[in-house]
Amino acid sequence: MIKRLTIIAVSLAACAAPADEAASPGESEAPRRIVSLDYCADQYVLALAGREDILALSPYAEEDYSYLREEASGLAKVRPVAEDVLALKPDLIVRSYGGGPQAAESFEKAGIPVVQIGYAATLADVPAVLEQASADLQAEEKGAEISRDYRARLNAIVPQAKPRTVLYMTSGGVTTGPGTMIDEMFAAAGLVNFETRPGWHALPLERLAQEQPDLVASAFYETGTGYMDAWSASGHPVARRQLRERPVVRLDSAWTACGGWFLIEAIEALAEAPDGGAPSGDDA
Repeated sequence: MIKRLTIIAVSLAACAAPADEAASPGESEAPRRIVSLDYCADQYVLALAGREDILALSPYAEEDYSYLREEASGLAKVRPVAEDVLALKPDLIVRSYGGGPQAAESFEKAGIPVVQIGYAATLADVPAVLEQASADLQAEEKGAEISRDYRARLNAIVPQAKPRTVLYMTSGGVTTGPGTMIDEMFAAAGLVNFETRPGWHALPLERLAQEQPDLVASAFYETGTGYMDAWSASGHPVARRQLRERPVVRLDSAWTACGGWFLIEAIEALAEAPDGGAPSGDDA
């Protein structure tokens, strides 16, 4: 269900444009020699910038939780520390959180402009963040195409007739209720959140001993943090039983880690979850 065709097609089209179609007089050229400081910023740079313009990405650009990790292969990586970044002499730095809270100010003092990727608190914020990043990177056409694809896929989701409850469960034993992006994703997929308390909480083990959700949405079980499970609520037999006995929708950490347009992958997976069916048969 990985749908990168839109990004790839737009990128190829941009690369195929004739060289003489340069910016008209008075227009600045698109940024070149770009450095990205964190894996969330990496996604925007990989999606919007030309590969030849990417000087370096963050050290985590090819990790499992990086959505465009395959596209990051072969590109240079740099630690998000000032001396390493400045040594590359970039023309532009892109960050979400990389380099710490003073990074933007420090690099701008050194004469290097910084693009700050915004934060999407809701599904409705996702296109706005993407479109602002597109404008900052002078890649409005690419950004608009990705945004249209995101909106079209979100609008195309048809919830099943009978609402089902779903429990969000992470390898660290955390779940979430109303007022969060995960809860909004559930609603967009036509599901009802099993957790009714607002915000983030440990798994409700006492409730789960008496009452079960229709589905479990498991997240971050593939990121190598399983050794922590024995010390968290997710290691409890009641929690493990949910993963064995309930239908499980496995959410790739790369879909949800940054709150970008790729959230649509998770929403589609949730919306397409079978009604009932066999349990997963393992502990995640």
